[in-house]
Amino acid sequence: MSAMSTSANLPEPEHSGLFKFLSAAFYAVSSFLIIVVNKTILTNYRFPSYMFLGIGQMTTTILILYFAKMNQTVHFQDFDRSILVKIFPLPLLYVGNHITGLASTKKLSLPMFTVLRKFTILMTMIMEARLLRKTFPNHLIYSVLAIVFGALVAASSDLAFDAEGYTFILLNDVFTAASGVYTKKKLGTEGLGKYGILFYNAFIIVIPALLASAFTGDLHKAITFEHWLNAPFVSCFLISCLMGFVLMYSIVLCSHYNSALTTTVVGAIKNVAVAYIGMFLGGDYLFSWTNFLGLNICISGGLVYSYLTFHSSSKPSQSDESGIQGNQDQLIIPVMEDSIDRLPVK
Repeated sequence: MSAMSTSANLPEPEHSGLFKFLSAAFYAVSSFLIIVVNKTILTNYRFPSYMFLGIGQMTTTILILYFAKMNQTVHFQDFDRSILVKIFPLPLLYVGNHITGLASTKKLSLPMFTVLRKFTILMTMIMEARLLRKTFPNHLIYSVLAIVFGALVAASSDLAFDAEGYTFILLNDVFTAASGVYTKKKLGTEGLGKYGILFYNAFIIVIPALLASAFTGDLHKAITFEHWLNAPFVSCFLISCLMGFVLMYSIVLCSHYNSALTTTVVGAIKNVAVAYIGMFLGGDYLFSWTNFLGLNICISGGLVYSYLTFHSSSKPSQSDESGIQGNQDQLIIPVMEDSIDRLPVK
């Protein structure tokens, strides 16, 4: 037991800037694609069950990693009672993040979805400060506040206000921030690693989620959905299931190479593209100048934040007495990824 805790407290190895950048880019692209696919399924096809879609994504994750483990392509600890202790509370945070994320995707337009997701950055900063004793420079705090202010301006004139949708998205922000912090911590747990976290999260959750879906009648609605013989819909559903695995893997990978706040910022940058594309392709964006102004304030704050973090990380650390070259940190948007003990999502 002591050996286990000792290994978890060892300093993380330095990762190359290229790995940091590529893992962040992989996460950004994966996150963007799954939002578009899920939006198509839940809004365009009017699929009635976001919970069933989540169950499909978790089942896909379990099957892929199980067969990969059987073929010795990946390695992680076999299941025993210690797994529950090692991975808690990640499964609860994972299912909360998954369900509220899918629910808010269905209830909100793409631009408003991405705007309200900006609160995840503020929540991640708060959680890192409270739980991990992190400190942040004032200019980074101001840029985050600008992002939140822009989100408030945009949301204040949301012509398609949906109280349930707003509740889901704010809960999703909390779950995402908490998942990021705890995922980073669990990556250092002996026997789990990236693949163990992905597999046991899905494995522990999928049966309770399926029972809950059946109890609420959600499962019946999904099974009797009229488009199951529609090839385009089935293709989108299968793609979403596969992308669910890809997204979760990209989050864990990005968290492995970067800090929690870095992963959150990557998600915010990705949202810049989603917000503007959603104005033209989403079909559910209602234009107003106040809303549009808020979107641009939010995006500007995100770009300033990205510039400040990238610019500061591109400079060699003056306090680096170990002789490690500063360019090891410079290719990602890391805020203070040195000792961040938390993860990504998303």
